[in-house]
Amino acid sequence: MSAEVIYGKPLAEELRQEMKEEVSALHEKKIHPKLVVVIIGEDPASMSYVKGKQRASEKVGLDSELIELPVDTSEQYLLDLIDRLNQDDKVHGILVQLPVPEHISDQKIIEAIDPKKDVDGFHPMNAGRMLTGQDTFYPCTPYGILVMLKRAAISLEGKHVVIVGRSNLVGKPVGQLLLNENATVTHCHSRTKDLRHHTKQADILIVAAGKPSLVSGEDIREGAVVIDVGVNRVDGKLTGDVDFDSAKEVASYITPVPKGVGPMTITMLLHNTIEAAKRIHGQ
Repeated sequence: MSAEVIYGKPLAEELRQEMKEEVSALHEKKIHPKLVVVIIGEDPASMSYVKGKQRASEKVGLDSELIELPVDTSEQYLLDLIDRLNQDDKVHGILVQLPVPEHISDQKIIEAIDPKKDVDGFHPMNAGRMLTGQDTFYPCTPYGILVMLKRAAISLEGKHVVIVGRSNLVGKPVGQLLLNENATVTHCHSRTKDLRHHTKQADILIVAAGKPSLVSGEDIREGAVVIDVGVNRVDGKLTGDVDFDSAKEVASYITPVPKGVGPMTITMLLHNTIEAAKRIHGQ
């Protein structure tokens, strides 16, 4: 067998067209959703990523602003900027590109953003709402994975999901989202003994460890769904955490790297920004 490949770009484009129509309807009500992205420093990869967010925002009709700050920006200056954005009624979504320079606390910055404008879904209040199954802003990559699985009509209820990776950005929240969908979730990480024993039990295997080709076809149960979240650069090329060629001969569905989960991350950021505008304006 050879797995059906789940590409993120066609689904992202479909969702963005739906969002474009929704934003147009909001404009008729004099509501103009606006996303502000703040980046500190000039890391080329981060800059490319935020520029992509800005272009995607404009394509669906969102107002978008990019604030670029020098690498030596003080923590207090950034906190004061976030406070001003929190108070600005024209701003509906605030995103500070992570990681920030070492002299600035990631956690302080995350907690400074108004939960109503936290379109990254990282604020402890939004994380707590997700934990308790409430409607809130979900982190964009985990949310994108959930939407991909649902749009592919992959059943989640009662399925055994194994997640390799326990980051606050992907591993932990995607596990919680799938638990909320009545899946049975196992988390694996760098200290897990006999990783293959766990991965071979998965109905749905999500790999987000940041290690190239960590998982191969030999580690996957026949017919499993494989979601590769890894983004690694090897010999100048992007590659995932899963050895795609061997895995696709065993899995039933698989996401590639690139062109898999990536396009969905920005798409769900746009979704969260639109939702923030609607909630702030009582829609």
